[in-house]
Amino acid sequence: MSPLRQRMLDDMILRNFSAGTQRSYIHYVADFARHYWTSPERLGLDDIRSYQLHLIEQRQLSPQSVNCFVAAAKFLYTVTLEMPWTDRQFTRLKVSEKLPVVLSASEVAEFFSHIAFIQHRVALMLCYGSGLRSSEVVALQVSDIDSARMLIRVQQGKGAKDRYTILGERVLTLLREYWRRRRPVHWLFPGTKPGTHIQAATLQEICRDAAQLAGFVKRVTPHTLRHSFATHLLENGADTRVIQALLGHTRIDTTARYAAVTPRALGRVVSPLDQPPPPPKKRGRPRKAPITLEG
Repeated sequence: MSPLRQRMLDDMILRNFSAGTQRSYIHYVADFARHYWTSPERLGLDDIRSYQLHLIEQRQLSPQSVNCFVAAAKFLYTVTLEMPWTDRQFTRLKVSEKLPVVLSASEVAEFFSHIAFIQHRVALMLCYGSGLRSSEVVALQVSDIDSARMLIRVQQGKGAKDRYTILGERVLTLLREYWRRRRPVHWLFPGTKPGTHIQAATLQEICRDAAQLAGFVKRVTPHTLRHSFATHLLENGADTRVIQALLGHTRIDTTARYAAVTPRALGRVVSPLDQPPPPPKKRGRPRKAPITLEG
């Protein structure tokens, strides 16, 4: 490992960046250096700009991926290399807002019927039944399951935040059956190697295979199940603030977007064309009130 990469890694560790963010930033900076076949220390803002155009026009990366590179480059140059550059010198692409893909209740049942192994079924049921991210599911420990209070403790979720989310009766029943079979000691879903847990990529693959077996056209991922969790809670009348806390969203507007994909909520809205017309106004000159003399 080069001294510069080690310095950048140390800077991220000092700021308590997640392991995923560290890997992502190192990956993008390494690709940047390989593109020019030189150390980033010898490159500048014009090189960053040219490389962004290369990512957009030649490699045709998504705006999100290009922005990930920008974030990595900004950290490298402004923190590790201590360059006096500002946000204005790191151009970010505008990301189009897309509605999340959501499964109906019948589609959820069909999806889970095509997952054979109990470990995989329980793990993905936690994405749908408790609204967990795949990275949060695989990192669960046995001690995180609080069956007495019907809660799941999420340790150091996205943004390095702890939170609690709900534990449903059906998931708990399946969890107990799974525990009797596997008897996990530390990680709730241990990996094939001793002392490790299963990988989030494994859950991605299981989702893809189950969706194909179910004959779904829509793409299903663990995050689709999380989206479905939030949408179905909203349809059943749960408060948006409660859903925000369960999902671990920092901003309420992130949670509020689920209202746009809630068929029941949209179905209750009456079109202005279907509103009864107001009664017609009476025409003609109003009569004057008679003048009276008092006293």
